[in-house]
Amino acid sequence: MSRSGAWFDVCASADLLDGGDGVRFECAGADGLPRSAFVVRQDGRVRAFVNRCPHRAAELDWLPGRFFDDAGLYLVCSMHGALFEADTGDCVAGPCLGDRPAPIACEARERRVRVRCAPVSLPNRFPGSAP
Repeated sequence: MSRSGAWFDVCASADLLDGGDGVRFECAGADGLPRSAFVVRQDGRVRAFVNRCPHRAAELDWLPGRFFDDAGLYLVCSMHGALFEADTGDCVAGPCLGDRPAPIACEARERRVRVRCAPVSLPNRFPGSAP
């Protein structure tokens, strides 16, 4: 997912503080359906991931935009408390040890944070319905 699609703005760079709240957005998965995703900042660098625990199909944030533990060091799964490195997404504690949520290419440029992923486009009609 990280190499396909176009670049688009998610938020102002100032919206992301080191170890602070993240910003959620949607991008299309390989099937074209929307996937929840997020950007966070740690050690001055922005990172983006699909908002899905690799162990369970649960979103990571325990409140909207709350991805980090209390110390602002690790991303935490809302379902079972697995800990993930913010820079790589690698699980360092929990049932998905060694796995990671899917990364998404991102960058901070010209005071904006942008990601590269397929845009979300849903069909305007259901299969079998009249055009």
